[in-house]
Amino acid sequence: MSFGFLGVQIGYGLQTGFTSRILSALGADVEHLSLFWLAAPLAGLIVQPIVGLSSDKTWTRLGRRIPFILGGAFISAVAMFFMPNSEFFTYILPPMLFGAFMLLLMDASFNVTMQPFRALVGDMVGEKQRNKGYSIQSF
Repeated sequence: MSFGFLGVQIGYGLQTGFTSRILSALGADVEHLSLFWLAAPLAGLIVQPIVGLSSDKTWTRLGRRIPFILGGAFISAVAMFFMPNSEFFTYILPPMLFGAFMLLLMDASFNVTMQPFRALVGDMVGEKQRNKGYSIQSF
């Protein structure tokens, strides 16, 4: 259960390590890079409650959480591919706007994937081991 959560954390690490450099290469002023990073907490505030409520009420043959985990992982992978290659898609949007949109999409999809992983521990671990399960996941 925690292995997939590790993947989300690796994605966040890659995003944190390379996004500022990518946006700077696309033409963002260094003084204004912090404005792009407002997307992350805003996406979390909006996306996580919606996904949490939706995954609690959704039942498919794959279960409640797996469709959100797979969907978020796929969109994350697509956004992580397109963001560093933003300059090649200038015919769609200006590179800076495309990069900012990919940052928002990437962060929102990380949140879509992360919230069901948190709830998965509560679904699959017994009451006595729940604290230990969350500790292992956070570690």
